[in-house]
Amino acid sequence: MRAPPPSLLPLLLATAFLSPSPSIATDKLDQTASIAGNQTLESAGGVFRLGFFVPPGSSDGRAYLGIWYASIPEKTVVWVANRRNPVVRPPGVLTLSSDGRLVILDGRNATVWSSDNAAGSGGVATRATAQLLDNGDLVVSHGGESQSGSTTGRTSVAWESFDYPTDTLLPGMKLGVDGRSGISRNITSWRSAADPSPGAYTFKLVSGGLPEFFLFRGLSKTYASGPWNGAELTGVPNLKSRDFIFTVLSNPDETYYTYYVSDPSVLSRFVLNGTTGQVQRFSWHRGGGGGGGWSGFWHFPLDPCDSYARCGAFGYCDVGQSPLCSCLPGFRPRSPQRWSLGDGSGGCVRTTNLSCGAGDGFWTVSRMKLPEATSATVHAGVTMDQCRKMCLGNCSCRAYAAADVSGGINRGCVIWAVDLIDMRQYPEVVQDVYIRLAQSEVDALTAAANRRSHVVVVIAAVAAISGVLLLGAFAFGCLCFWRNRAAPAGSRDNELPLRATKLKRPRDDQRFSEENKMSGEEDDLDLRVFDLAVILAATNNFAADSKIGQGKA
Repeated sequence: MRAPPPSLLPLLLATAFLSPSPSIATDKLDQTASIAGNQTLESAGGVFRLGFFVPPGSSDGRAYLGIWYASIPEKTVVWVANRRNPVVRPPGVLTLSSDGRLVILDGRNATVWSSDNAAGSGGVATRATAQLLDNGDLVVSHGGESQSGSTTGRTSVAWESFDYPTDTLLPGMKLGVDGRSGISRNITSWRSAADPSPGAYTFKLVSGGLPEFFLFRGLSKTYASGPWNGAELTGVPNLKSRDFIFTVLSNPDETYYTYYVSDPSVLSRFVLNGTTGQVQRFSWHRGGGGGGGWSGFWHFPLDPCDSYARCGAFGYCDVGQSPLCSCLPGFRPRSPQRWSLGDGSGGCVRTTNLSCGAGDGFWTVSRMKLPEATSATVHAGVTMDQCRKMCLGNCSCRAYAAADVSGGINRGCVIWAVDLIDMRQYPEVVQDVYIRLAQSEVDALTAAANRRSHVVVVIAAVAAISGVLLLGAFAFGCLCFWRNRAAPAGSRDNELPLRATKLKRPRDDQRFSEENKMSGEEDDLDLRVFDLAVILAATNNFAADSKIGQGKA
């Protein structure tokens, strides 16, 4: 690794400290310039800044070269170059070497860190530049490479910081593996808020079978995204937003996850938090007076069922029930005692063993996170019927499913010849998974499902009839009520107890007319008339002992 000659270093340091401004008014660095001390590069749009920093709370003054947001008041570092090798003898200096590598030197002119040697051993890179882009990527470009010193007219990207994430994934960055370059892009938490060196947690793609991303604490898996089925990560079915575009690309050359923001002015970051052990997504909320703050969009693990393989082999987790763990249909707890105590890690075993032949069948579950598929086998161009036959022809096959369901069409096939682990149940349909069982178990489950469906039909019919009757009774009551409300007042006055009615005394029309003209008043006599049924009840059918008097002939 080459470094500037010792005679040049004092000049570089003097330039850094005598500069009247701590920021270089450019987004580029070439082989004739450097940044040191508190000097920085700033992207053309003023979104990001590159420079040396000392983490807040650090007690030893160790310095790191990093990238942070320039347009917000809260200093948020998104990338660190020398997280494993801090500058302990300041000041730090960043230069471009003759072979086009970024190099960090300390106060004694010792190399602390350098980027990959893209020009090759002994090569010379002419017109090499490092540029900080508005998306947060630091890109090293070469204008020409030559072993003899001659130049070429081609400009190529020799190195970029996006290929080496630290704890943060920015929009457009990739999380995964590039098979052509051999680069594996992971994010690893800081050791602490004051120490950006690699911490305990790493989030990365594990190759094999269907694409799936895992959160590790050391060597132990703590969370899995669920396999990618062409439409979604089945362990994150709610990862949808109008403001964000999420995708997973998988082909023979590379497999990766990335995301984009619909509105480029929105600042967003995907961070692995070493304190909580979670992957978190934040967006910057702009406040008045140039202030604001980071607001959480989502985080994982989200609940107890997100814990990796919580319910063991052939078990599944459901946050809507207690206890959380249950066995898949056709299975029972391996340890009923531990299961009853809420420990489902031992998993489940089959109720009836497989016959490895025509005596086996399949039971479908559809609201499940797909089992871990890193050890599963994917068969492209195979129909679901062919996949079923392939599974029945393999005594080790435990289950199968479509490998790609994008657009609502099943494509290819994935077969599990290993125990099914890390499953959980969701309220909504995710994808059909066909669990292999003994045919007797399938028949028993089918009969039980039919009985349940008959009960549901009966309950629904009774509920419908009851609803109609109640509705009819309510309508009849309303009709009677409104008819009574609409009746004239005089007609309601005649409604007396025991069905008695008022009867006005008959009068001679002529006499009444004359009297009415004289007095101007109506002198009615109210008489009550009772129904025969009322009279019979009052006199006990005209019994002799109910008689109160008798007339004489």
